[in-house]
Amino acid sequence: MNTRLTRALASVTFAMAVLFGLAFAGTAVTHLLDDGAVCAETGFWANATVEGGLPVGDGVQASSSAARLCQDGPSAGQRLADLGSRLPWLLFACLGLLLFSRLLKGVLREGPFTDMVAQRLSFLGWFVAVGSPLAGLLAGWADSWLVGSMAPMVGSGPTVAGPQALVLAGLAAVILGKIMREGVRMREDLEGTV
Repeated sequence: MNTRLTRALASVTFAMAVLFGLAFAGTAVTHLLDDGAVCAETGFWANATVEGGLPVGDGVQASSSAARLCQDGPSAGQRLADLGSRLPWLLFACLGLLLFSRLLKGVLREGPFTDMVAQRLSFLGWFVAVGSPLAGLLAGWADSWLVGSMAPMVGSGPTVAGPQALVLAGLAAVILGKIMREGVRMREDLEGTV
């Protein structure tokens, strides 16, 4: 096992987790203090032509070619919904990288084929498998609510945003963690019989 590479990867992963955490906090603070327009994108009227213009709320500018809605002077709910479409993925990335860094530090401390590493790998897998659809659902719900608040005629329900292929990667990590745990148990049994 190349401990120098693993140690460097653990450090880089931890630094990236800290950066995502700072981006999470910075985005939350600066966005709540911002008094500019709030924009959302929707595929509902992409390239649409509606007689008399698009049915949007007061103060909303709509561009059908870009499927983009912008609200000047947004309400507090609209500002929070805009923030809610950004923050879940930053939080998911920060926590996922922290868990991965913790896994690598466990590999450095006890070796790769230990029960603790298998448990941490399984936990990381469950976090990714459950957290990615949850973050996508929160971001999608916030975005669809924001679009609905700007264009009340749009009847689209909540969507799941983001890369949902991460669910498969998370489940693969869970399975690999269970295989590793079984391998550790078999090695301990073998060492006990010898």
